[in-house]
Amino acid sequence: MKCYVKNFAALALSFGLASVCGAQNAPAPASDQKPADSAAAPAAPAAPAAPAALPTPSISGPLSELPPAVFDAGPFGKIAVNGFLSGMGVAQNNHVPGDKSTQEALSNGQIFIQKTDGVFQFYLQAGGYDILALGTPFLATDKTITNLYGPLPVAYLKLQAGKNTSFEIGSLPTLIGAEYTFSFENMNIERGLLWNQENAVTRGVQVNQTMGKFTASVSWNDGFYSNRYSWMSGSLMYQNGAHMIMFVGGGNLGQTAYSSLATPVQNNGSIYNVIYTYTKGSWIITPYFQYSSIPTNTKIGIAKGASTTGGAIMVNRTFKHGFSLPVRWEYLASSGNAANGAVNLMYGPGSAGTSITVTPTFQYGGFFFRGDVSYVHVKDSTPGYVFGPSGLDNNQTRAVAEIGFVFGNNIVEKKP
Repeated sequence: MKCYVKNFAALALSFGLASVCGAQNAPAPASDQKPADSAAAPAAPAAPAAPAALPTPSISGPLSELPPAVFDAGPFGKIAVNGFLSGMGVAQNNHVPGDKSTQEALSNGQIFIQKTDGVFQFYLQAGGYDILALGTPFLATDKTITNLYGPLPVAYLKLQAGKNTSFEIGSLPTLIGAEYTFSFENMNIERGLLWNQENAVTRGVQVNQTMGKFTASVSWNDGFYSNRYSWMSGSLMYQNGAHMIMFVGGGNLGQTAYSSLATPVQNNGSIYNVIYTYTKGSWIITPYFQYSSIPTNTKIGIAKGASTTGGAIMVNRTFKHGFSLPVRWEYLASSGNAANGAVNLMYGPGSAGTSITVTPTFQYGGFFFRGDVSYVHVKDSTPGYVFGPSGLDNNQTRAVAEIGFVFGNNIVEKKP
């Protein structure tokens, strides 16, 4: 998960993501040809349909994954392979000490290897990545990998116990939130203010059950990557045509004194989402609400608890010729104040923030290019906990450009 330090010595912020399960490829449609007459030989079967893009890793759009390259792995059966390779450049004002006005990084150099059929399946996501979030300092790619989830951030075994029931164990995408962990998965390059309160990758076990238009998941895990298995998370989704609504919740059933960049104070709290998504034609519209709470616990150093309440709306409009325009607006507020010693969850106890992010995007086959223009405004902040060399500036503007390639069946030589 994550927490960046504002001054690299003062303000700790946190990171986050939501989960999907691997699925089987749809079978090729049967041929609808018929014999010319009863004496004629049967018509040759239709050629199998080209493989469709797989649902794992989860991608909310506007970027789209290519169908996978499929290889015969002997006793393992058919193995699907995809990948993303991308780099980004960042320009910002009011950067904090230790950060810079311009930065560049490998945003993704990842490969996805998975088996999506049979009773025993698996998913491996390996490589390099950078996780850039609004209102937090830039962290170099090597430090991101070292301090967060390592070079194999997501890896799990899956038991497809029945048509509608599956079990997963390993390092899993979180069930929490409406935005995912890696830049290629989201509408915007930078993750948002609400995402900063969520976990991203959890280690544990998860059961998934589909019941008609409902899908439910329950997970026992280590929360904010704490390696202390005291968290329980769950989600319930209802899908009907263009409409989807999801209720998500999770929290620590115990207490965890351990902390790191990936395990901030939020690991000792609970968090809830209500997420609605409308997807039809060229539109994707996702408004969602979020509430989180960290209780008082003097045994682990939380003298006074606090909470956050916020909402966001993400909209993507797709145009012709590979162009699209995602926009995200957010508002998040925290409770408490410095006088009563409340725990800091944002930019000082009782602070609040608003953000707007616009991400023009172009994708042509395996090539894509996009750019973020974002603005964050903070109010009721504690001096020293916001932006600029002295931590006193309440506004930050960023411009981010990302260029990259999507790999799948385009890496396999096509047979004549």
